[in-house]
Amino acid sequence: MRNKKVCMVVAHHPFMDARIFSKEAKSLQKTGYHVTMIVPRINGNLFNIDGTPYKSQFRNKVFTHEGIKFITYNWETCKNHLNKVVNDESTWEKQGFKNPLTRLAIEEDADIYHTHEYLSLFAGVGIKRLMKKQKNKDVKLIYDSHELTPDPLDPRYSEERRHLLKQKLLTMLKETDYVITVSDSIKGWYLSQMPELPVEVIYNSPPLAKNYQPKTFHNNGIMIGYEGNFDDKKGCKEKIIDIAEICSKSLEFRFKVIGGSRFGNSFSIPAHLRNTIKLTGWVDYNTLPAHLKDVDIGWVDMDNLEHSLNRNYAMPNKFFSYLNNGIPVLANKSHDIEKFIQTHKCGVVIDKTNVSAEEYAAAIKNILKDKNQFKLMSENGRKAMENLYSWEKMEQRLFQVYDQL
Repeated sequence: MRNKKVCMVVAHHPFMDARIFSKEAKSLQKTGYHVTMIVPRINGNLFNIDGTPYKSQFRNKVFTHEGIKFITYNWETCKNHLNKVVNDESTWEKQGFKNPLTRLAIEEDADIYHTHEYLSLFAGVGIKRLMKKQKNKDVKLIYDSHELTPDPLDPRYSEERRHLLKQKLLTMLKETDYVITVSDSIKGWYLSQMPELPVEVIYNSPPLAKNYQPKTFHNNGIMIGYEGNFDDKKGCKEKIIDIAEICSKSLEFRFKVIGGSRFGNSFSIPAHLRNTIKLTGWVDYNTLPAHLKDVDIGWVDMDNLEHSLNRNYAMPNKFFSYLNNGIPVLANKSHDIEKFIQTHKCGVVIDKTNVSAEEYAAAIKNILKDKNQFKLMSENGRKAMENLYSWEKMEQRLFQVYDQL
């Protein structure tokens, strides 16, 4: 029955996260579910996608935005409780589940609880147990694993810490009714740990871009696009400047950054490249196709792959945004992206995990040598989205998961 009540339980993501709010919550609401989202404030604030705090909007504890009901809570009052996930399971109910996120979720009296992070999954386990204990109600629990957490290669944690987090995850998954994740390799990892676990892959795909016009690639100029945010920890900005520096010397070249630095950070472009590198700033999710219309090649550079299985397995939003708009992808070598590009012949993967600006620039020049192949990659990417991967296809997978519950 699609008139059931769904509660999205969120620990870290911004309340208008593209996957959680713009796609999953709205799709579920559209098909008849009653959707509530419980989302965190940090220092009293909700945040835009780029990290900008809202100071005048969304100040009420409970509000409705674009038809979705939001309930907010203060993260600071929850984090110590939720961190008890690493304690002995016998202490979970006394020390871990007595927090505002779990309490507010129980008060919603939903039928299905859809969690989105490791710590919100812990809250979800508490919700499921306490709903049975306090209300004698059996609820369903979904873990939407946007990432592989804990990352088996993450150098921030000791091997002992990673083992502990993994064991706690496996304990929680025993009480999880369905896992949703974002790539085939992450699904494979879960099944390697628990072969009977119900797992579905729902890619981070956008709705199919409307008014799509096939690209012609007749002119001699080239525009590279990068979609997304970056912070000061990533070397992305330096690489963008270096690629622009090299390519602009021999090509009619521009680099378009849709998104850019997060709140509190900046991107300083050298004066002589200010007409070459265009920064749009953060744009509304629904306007992405319009901003991507003039982009010829979409750039994906997955960093620190030697220290992250999660990044090696990732299929980021930007990857599907490019294909959605008929934009061939240029990427470094990571497992799932390489496999996808090889399967659908929709881009170029440089056969190295760490690719320099010089190597990217050489690849761009090489792509331009064969305009027919360039056009074919564009068409292949768009066809893959139309036939298999657009959000319209992914939401059918989402509905099937919910129908099985």
